[in-house]
Amino acid sequence: MTARDFLSETRTFYDAVAGDYAEVFSEEPARPMDRGVLGGYAGIVGRGGVVVDLGCGPGRVTRYLGSLGLVVSGVDLSEGMLAVARRENPGIPFELGSMTELAHGDGSVDGVVSWYSSIHTPEPELPALFAEFLRVLRPGGHLLLAFQAGDEVQRHDQPWGHPVALDFLRREPELMASLLVAGGFEMRSWTVREPEPSFGEKVRQAYLIARKPHSD
Repeated sequence: MTARDFLSETRTFYDAVAGDYAEVFSEEPARPMDRGVLGGYAGIVGRGGVVVDLGCGPGRVTRYLGSLGLVVSGVDLSEGMLAVARRENPGIPFELGSMTELAHGDGSVDGVVSWYSSIHTPEPELPALFAEFLRVLRPGGHLLLAFQAGDEVQRHDQPWGHPVALDFLRREPELMASLLVAGGFEMRSWTVREPEPSFGEKVRQAYLIARKPHSD
């Protein structure tokens, strides 16, 4: 699958399911550990830090980060998801775009959040994706990367009856951390938690925080 193929497939999928997705996951971030990770990340970045939420979906995590004192914006491929985000969060800027090719300038943000949004990116494309994250971060800026831990591919076919399908790619934290370090990041935090069955989870969840090194 080419980069264009996976981006097009991801956009088509989320445009189709945006309304149902926003309704089912209306309380995000709902899990206490998720809120803890996001709160810790906000504390690392610092109040007033400029953070972009990449693959922001309906903007619930973006809004939560804003409530923690960050200056936030969101980027997503899906117009359907962005319509929800803009309707629910009129004070937050949301832009249509791909996190593989951001409109942000070099060193323009204090933080990058990829909250379960790298999970559709094929592994060969990850180094280029992480290079783009590194590019837009200021020296000393931090990345938060969240994903399901594992090495399986979960195919979601016709969710909520929509005629679309998409692969959800689980990753081993060791792999993701090694790719980040190889790409120039410094690892700062590594959290892996067990699934919470009350939320329908079946696999471990991983959260990595990495920093762009300060200039010499």
